[in-house]
Amino acid sequence: MTLSTRPLGKTGFDTTTIGFGAWAIGGTWGEVSEADAKATLHAALDAGVNFIDTADVYGDGRSERIIASVLSERSGPRPYVATKAGRRLNPHVAEGYTLANIEAFVDRSRANLKMDCLDLVQLHCPPTSVYSGNAIYDAMEALKSKGKIAAYGVSVEKIDEALEAIRHPGVVSVQIIYNIFRQRPADTFFAAAKAANVAVIARVPLASGLLTGKMSATSAFAADDHRSFNRNGEAFDKGETFSGVPYDVALQAVEELRPLVPEGATMAAFALRWILMADAVSVVIPGAKSPAQSQANVLADALPAPSPATMEAAREVYARLIAPHVAHLW
Repeated sequence: MTLSTRPLGKTGFDTTTIGFGAWAIGGTWGEVSEADAKATLHAALDAGVNFIDTADVYGDGRSERIIASVLSERSGPRPYVATKAGRRLNPHVAEGYTLANIEAFVDRSRANLKMDCLDLVQLHCPPTSVYSGNAIYDAMEALKSKGKIAAYGVSVEKIDEALEAIRHPGVVSVQIIYNIFRQRPADTFFAAAKAANVAVIARVPLASGLLTGKMSATSAFAADDHRSFNRNGEAFDKGETFSGVPYDVALQAVEELRPLVPEGATMAAFALRWILMADAVSVVIPGAKSPAQSQANVLADALPAPSPATMEAAREVYARLIAPHVAHLW
């Protein structure tokens, strides 16, 4: 299958618009066996995906090691692999973002991924003050000079953090939550990213599964699933879980969005296609826990563009139901 591609900012990489988010095959999404994790990633790559996003803390390196194992079993062009560094710091404080610490994390990721030079390393949602200092960017430049990373970017919680990061010319990408429930980046950040030729990687595109349309008031989640233990930000920023939207409100919004889904399409594919209507977005990175989910995600690439009326209807649902809960927080 040939998927559409877009340039990944100024990296020189052309990435498929649908990537693979490898958080779920690492951990904190309920149990996924190694065999299932590998089959899920293989299915995405078989479908034409050429961009994988992971992090060193996903399963304490499990996600990275699974990716390395899968790639060792495949021939042909290697997909681009982006990982993240910084969240292994304990305590996770701004003072920990030093060259020595980040280099140690990068070296561990290089070993996990079996790659001498990592394609893209993203600072993993550091404390806000990290973005405005020069030291961390100097450290990333040093790692580039050593040949340990090819490029670096940031993963952010807040739009203000993204705007600060792209002031630094070495930053090639910003990973940010963007979906039908989190529309503000399109209003306040995307134009600046395009002007700086910085790639936007859209994460949490399905709002932790809510925008698949398959959840209900009785849906249950395993104890080790962040959708059980992080609804109010107990473990990390609550925006990472259900996009920070109260569960009952989100379910109401999903029902109002359901009539907008084209006949024959899934809500998940529609939600991913909606994201790709923003030309500032280089790649969207839905997760998956089964081969079927991987295959379903890539179907978004072939969906026709939603009409202006459909886009406006989705925006109205967001403005009325969702924005009061999220727009002021991130």
